[in-house]
Amino acid sequence: PDVAITAAPGVAFNYRYAFRLDDDRIAAVQEEHAAACETLGVARCRITGMDYRLIRDNEVEGRLEFKLDPAIARKFGKDAIASVAKAEGVLAAANITGEDVGGQISDSQRRSAGLADEIARLEARLKQGGLGDRERTELQQQIAGLRQQLDGERETRRGGEVQLATTPMVFDYQGTGGLPGIGYGNPFSDAANMLVRSGSTLLSFVLVVGAAILPWALFFAGL
Repeated sequence: PDVAITAAPGVAFNYRYAFRLDDDRIAAVQEEHAAACETLGVARCRITGMDYRLIRDNEVEGRLEFKLDPAIARKFGKDAIASVAKAEGVLAAANITGEDVGGQISDSQRRSAGLADEIARLEARLKQGGLGDRERTELQQQIAGLRQQLDGERETRRGGEVQLATTPMVFDYQGTGGLPGIGYGNPFSDAANMLVRSGSTLLSFVLVVGAAILPWALFFAGL
């Protein structure tokens, strides 16, 4: 579906696409997507993971993982879909999720302001005279605990800022079953796949039954 995901201030998006195409074309398409990222430069696109697996004789699966400049993420995904379609493949699944990181940062800033006010109040109390050793120790412990919480809030905001600065994107590639030249969604492909699977199942059954019966048949024949 041609649904426009509009960039929203403070929202960190996460993109995941699954592609289905002929097994013998996955390597070339995967390389094309990797090259498109490298052309953009490391400041705008970085490859963070890659996987290519030969499952059976002709069945292939692959994956590419990226970190993208949020401003170009959606276009990069659309260009990737177009390149898969050019290779006679299809977009099998698309998932785009968003997290309101900006709201979390704002909440953290409010909590930090409250913690800073409380620290200032306790430090002012420490400066007053007439405190016993026990009360002074308790106030110092409270201030130390509040400072730890303040540090934790700063780390939370830094993590949120990193999320907003880069957009993760994952491409999953799945073959059509090791049948060269037969594209996804073709009825002949479905029939051929069913024939291969049924024949393989029948052959496995015959071999298993034969392996179980043959030793006993030879034994009784010997008798």
